[in-house]
Amino acid sequence: MKIISVFNNKGGVGKSTLTYHLGNALAELGHKVLMVDLDPQCNLTICAMMEETLHQIWADEDDYIDDFESAFNNNPNIIDSPRSIHFILKPTEDGISEPTDLPPPFKLSNNIELLPGRLSLHKYENKIAERWSGVYQGDNLSIRTITNIRNICQRYTELNNYDYVLIDTSPSLGILNKVIMSTVDGFFIPAQPDMFSLYGIRNIGNALQLWQREFISIYTLISEEKRSKFPSNFVQFLGYTIYNAKRYTRDNEPFNEYNLAQAHYQYVSQIPETITDYIQESNRTNVSNDLIAKPIGGSSIIHSHNTFPAMAQALKCPMWKVPEVYASLQNSNPEYLEFLNQNGFEYNRGNNGRLREIGNNYIDFTNDLLNRINSL
Repeated sequence: MKIISVFNNKGGVGKSTLTYHLGNALAELGHKVLMVDLDPQCNLTICAMMEETLHQIWADEDDYIDDFESAFNNNPNIIDSPRSIHFILKPTEDGISEPTDLPPPFKLSNNIELLPGRLSLHKYENKIAERWSGVYQGDNLSIRTITNIRNICQRYTELNNYDYVLIDTSPSLGILNKVIMSTVDGFFIPAQPDMFSLYGIRNIGNALQLWQREFISIYTLISEEKRSKFPSNFVQFLGYTIYNAKRYTRDNEPFNEYNLAQAHYQYVSQIPETITDYIQESNRTNVSNDLIAKPIGGSSIIHSHNTFPAMAQALKCPMWKVPEVYASLQNSNPEYLEFLNQNGFEYNRGNNGRLREIGNNYIDFTNDLLNRINSL
C-alpha cells in the first residue's frame, strides 16, 4: 500500500476534483482505493457524498467531537456506521485510548471508499501544534498525535486490503499539512498555468526542506522503536499536472506541445525549472529530470472540462459516468433530477462522446502516475 497526497500551496487549482477522479480511475483499473479528506473545507467529501448523508454523519458525531469519552461510553455502537476522519482522530486528540474497532469507511462504489472530512478538523491541528515540542522528547502522546494519520491509513489497509490511500489536503503550509506531507509516501502537485502556482511550488520546496530537517532531528533524538511509527523515507515528489488550462484556439499564436493558449504556456514552460530549483533532489530521487520536464499524463487532463465537473458533483459520480448515472436516476429518482434541473443543472446527450474521452484521458493520466508511484 502507498499513501499519496495531492497538494499545492495555491488554492482553487482543482485539487479535490482531481483527487476524486484519480480515485475512481484507480478503481476502474482494478485497484482498491481509500480516499481520506483532510482538507477542513471538505471539498473531496462534497464531490463524493450527498449533503443529507454527510449532515447525518456529522449530527450523530457532534457529542463525540465535544467529549469523545463520555459520548462513547453512552453509545459505543456509533462505530458500526461510517464516521468522519475527525471522529476517528478524536481519541488521540483527547489523549484517551482508541476504541478496539474502527468504523467502516463510506463505500462509494466497487473498489473505492472514503473517510469523509469534517469542518472541525482544526481542533486536531491545534493539538498537533500544542504537542509538537514533546515529539523531540519522545513523548508517547505527542508521537501518537503526529503519526496517527499514517497509522489510521495502515490500520484500514490491514482490514480492507487497499492498494492506494489518497489524501486530499488544504492549500496551507501549516502544521497539519506538515504532518501529512512528512508521513505520506509520495505527493504530486496539480497546478494552474499562472504565477500563483509557480510561487506555490517554490513555497512547497522551501517548506519541504525545513520539514525534512525537523524530522531528521526528531529521528536522532527518539528511540528506534518510536522511529518505527514514521515512514522509512521522507516524502517523495512524483510530478505535477496542469489542470483546467485554456486550449490554444487562435491561429496567430505559435503552436506549442500542449495546445495551450500562449499566455498559459509561458507559465507552464517555467514549471520544470521551478521544480528543480526549489524541490531538492533528496525529495525527488525517484523521478528523473526527463519526467519532471513533462506533466503527469502529458496533455491528457490539462484542458478545461467546462461545466462537466459541476455536473459530476451534482450526480456524485466521475465525469465519464454522468450519462450512465443520469439515465439511472431517470428511473430511480426522477424527483432529484427535477430538483437539479430547477437549480440550473443541464445535461446534453451530445456531450457523451466528450465525457467518454475524459474517462480515457484519466486512465492515461493514472497509468503514468502509477508508473511513478511504483518506483517509490
